[in-house]
Amino acid sequence: MDADLDAYFDRIRYDGPRDPTLATLQGIVAAHVATIPFENLDVLLGKPIVLDVPALLRKLVHDRRGGYCFENNGLLLHVLTALGFTVQPLSARVRLQRPREFIPPRTHMFVRVELDGAPWLADVGVGGLSPTAPLRLDREDEQATPHEPRRIVREDGRLFHQALLRGDDGAKWHDVCEFTLEQMPPIDREVANWFTSAHPQSHFRNRLVVARAAPDGGRHTILNTELTFRRRDGSAERHDIQNPEELLAILGEVFGLHFPAGTRFTCEGLPW
Repeated sequence: MDADLDAYFDRIRYDGPRDPTLATLQGIVAAHVATIPFENLDVLLGKPIVLDVPALLRKLVHDRRGGYCFENNGLLLHVLTALGFTVQPLSARVRLQRPREFIPPRTHMFVRVELDGAPWLADVGVGGLSPTAPLRLDREDEQATPHEPRRIVREDGRLFHQALLRGDDGAKWHDVCEFTLEQMPPIDREVANWFTSAHPQSHFRNRLVVARAAPDGGRHTILNTELTFRRRDGSAERHDIQNPEELLAILGEVFGLHFPAGTRFTCEGLPW
């Protein structure tokens, strides 16, 4: 176990305390989101997504890859448990850019952490908006993070994790995910993982997504053939990726994801 933790902390470049405190949780979340990317590349390569702990350690730590929520947050759940934190996996529906009348599938998992009687949300696997700090679950006011401000609001018996995003029309609150504090045991994660990775209508089957938080408050993302660097003030630089070779180079240089020359990702969102 100690060897697994040492390897994980080396992977995320974290050398802080390991006692189950808020400072430790904050340090781990910030380091994880900045180093282990969110990505769905194995889905596009036709490889199965395996959620047991040895598979997560092998892929995300030793092979220095990324993954989506069940992988990133599954690894975080394992690490926090090993450190003595009181944790629970909770289920959620991702609501990024989706109207409230639309009901997305419950295919997201994050980690609830209890610290000194207070509940916290830790989520290192919600794409380009993974929060870089844990959030209090029992507050509805604005909460600061190293990146975007966040809040948890309650409406009609549901909780909504929201981010304050700045754009040309000013700053607005946007839903990130919706949840009810229901736990997500392993069997539910397996079912949702199958839908996410294998169902023809899963957006992870139909587009390429990679994201990583930058230490300066910005975020790097790839959506299909567009690379974006969004600054904390909402301004953005965009670059059109021209071919598969350039995509592989960017994956290596920007996200630390290295694949053999000639690797091809296949989905509707890519023109090649």
